[in-house]
Amino acid sequence: MPWLKLLHIASLVVWCGSLLYLPALLSYTLQLRKDAGFAQGSPPMPRFFYISVATPAALIAIFSGTLLFILHGLVGGWLVLKLGAVVAMVAAHGAYGWLILRLEMGVYKGVKTASILAFLVALAGILCVLGLVLAKPLDWS
Repeated sequence: MPWLKLLHIASLVVWCGSLLYLPALLSYTLQLRKDAGFAQGSPPMPRFFYISVATPAALIAIFSGTLLFILHGLVGGWLVLKLGAVVAMVAAHGAYGWLILRLEMGVYKGVKTASILAFLVALAGILCVLGLVLAKPLDWS
């Protein structure tokens, strides 16, 4: 079980870091696309990072976390709140994917604003998960 918990924590760190890095990457890509003029070649970095780093980390974190609470029989009010925070992180993750598609299609309007909103949702979810995990030893039921 310690290996499963280590896998969960490591993948969660990578996923959370990705959720915090993607808005900067999207903003940089948006600036590149606007400055490119007629040469609108799509820089592959946002899609590559999203597909190769962020999404696998998210899937591993969610799968290993699910296994942890199933195998340990963990239930309680804190778990429902934590899963709600994870849903916020998943929503931000999905929003980043949608924004990457918009950039690739050449639709720039609203990308920066939506990226900031997705960042705030991701940050709120990350802080909630962190707070709930640290408060869990208080034995919420």
